[in-house]
Amino acid sequence: MITTRADGLTRDTDPARIDLDRVHHWLSTDAFWALGRSRESVARSIEHSLVFGVYLPDTSEQLAFARVVTDYATFGWLCDVYVAREARGRGIGTWLAESIVAELEPYRLKRLMLSTLDAHEVYARVGFSAVSEPEKLMMITAPASSTVPTDPAAGAVEPLATDLKR
Repeated sequence: MITTRADGLTRDTDPARIDLDRVHHWLSTDAFWALGRSRESVARSIEHSLVFGVYLPDTSEQLAFARVVTDYATFGWLCDVYVAREARGRGIGTWLAESIVAELEPYRLKRLMLSTLDAHEVYARVGFSAVSEPEKLMMITAPASSTVPTDPAAGAVEPLATDLKR
């Protein structure tokens, strides 16, 4: 789905339009939560998520990226939100977050969550708030070297190509 802002910027959910090389560069070199993330992992995350790109009107150059991991019924996780450094300060992050919330509204998800270290104000403007009962949340943090199932049914795992280089 494509939406257009008054200044001509467009937001699109077409995964084919995502500039994988650019998004990988942003995340792996400039996003503290994804430093060093492999191109393969970025590609797989895009393939298995609802993705959002923001583009310039004339050149279609990508200025921002975000993705949502969701079951489209009860839960969504907004993640990897990134606005190019040269495009920051123009309200793109807020507009992107607002449009993502609006895009997901028809699904009536019980929870849409995210994690942020430094952008609380951006997300608060669109309705996010601190977790009311954090003691209910738990997580597993993967070790630095991770594996990917080759056959999920069998539980067999194979090292990622990036793990073999370590």
